[in-house]
Amino acid sequence: MHVAVALPIVVNAMTLLPTPDKLKLANLPTPIRPLDRLSEKYGGPRIWLKCDDQTGSVLSGNKIRKLEFCLADALEQGAQMIITCGGLQSNHCRATALAAAQLGLQSHLVLRGKKPPDNDADGNYLLDKLSGAAVSVYPPKIYMESLPGLIAELIEAYSSKGIKAYSIPTGASNAVGIWGYITAAEELLADFKRLSFSPDEIFCATGSGGTQAGLTLGMHLAGAKVPVTGFAVCDDNAYFDQKVRQDVLAWQQRYFPSGAYQDRQLAGIHTDLKVRTIDRYIGAGYAKGYAELYSSISEVASLEGVVLDPVYTGKAFHGLLSEIKLGNLSHCSDVLFLHTGGVFGLYPYRSEFI
Repeated sequence: MHVAVALPIVVNAMTLLPTPDKLKLANLPTPIRPLDRLSEKYGGPRIWLKCDDQTGSVLSGNKIRKLEFCLADALEQGAQMIITCGGLQSNHCRATALAAAQLGLQSHLVLRGKKPPDNDADGNYLLDKLSGAAVSVYPPKIYMESLPGLIAELIEAYSSKGIKAYSIPTGASNAVGIWGYITAAEELLADFKRLSFSPDEIFCATGSGGTQAGLTLGMHLAGAKVPVTGFAVCDDNAYFDQKVRQDVLAWQQRYFPSGAYQDRQLAGIHTDLKVRTIDRYIGAGYAKGYAELYSSISEVASLEGVVLDPVYTGKAFHGLLSEIKLGNLSHCSDVLFLHTGGVFGLYPYRSEFI
């Protein structure tokens, strides 16, 4: 079930950086293609799409790459129950619940929001219920103030029943999960070589920060000159600068705390990274849409057959198109957008498109 992998990187000299075992849950490598009609319409750089929305069917999106490592770690620790958390329409929680079911594990989701009536489940929340996951829904204020305690209580409650629980944080964005996009950076570099191009910049949505952290770190380790920029869907630039560096520091401390790799300056790598975030397209807040966003989602679907969601990829891609219109990417010939999935999160917003 486990697959060992190793990532070639540049750290003073070409070497191999060993990675932990992972599961094979995602369909990799994912496709990459140009969006030429949009590129022509906006008159800026050629836009390329990395289709991580195609990592699977219901196990779709960027979270699967992270879960390959997190769930491998859970199994190695003998876990029987997976506990995780997120918003009511969390892509990560849906992916975790279904992956756990696929592996024969139980799951318990701690969700933030207003619990819908039992006969009105929709989108990711519907799939959570279908997966057989236990679901606890809390109002945002209680969730934000009490989440660590809520998770700790669940772990203790399951332990008292003889069930070993393993907790995965929001978005699987931690020292284990960022391996998913460190290795994805290697995949992207192989894509660029195969297609004989190199983008001037890579863009992605950033919410819990793990995808941004993994890509930024992966490109840095590989010695690549391609900057990674996250379009924030919540919080601000200062938050993501701190969160990315915290995740990378935790990664270094867990996997390379001393010895040869520390001598090659991995110990201070979190301070060397260039963390780039644009926070101008969040709107009124997380999961809160606006008219221009919905218009961009419709345009991308009708011109390119690409479906985005209002919470993550829609805001990020709307931001990318807006930056092109403003002339802020006039220095770029090619840019790449990482489509991190989220199609199920579109359905609760259907009234905006009908």
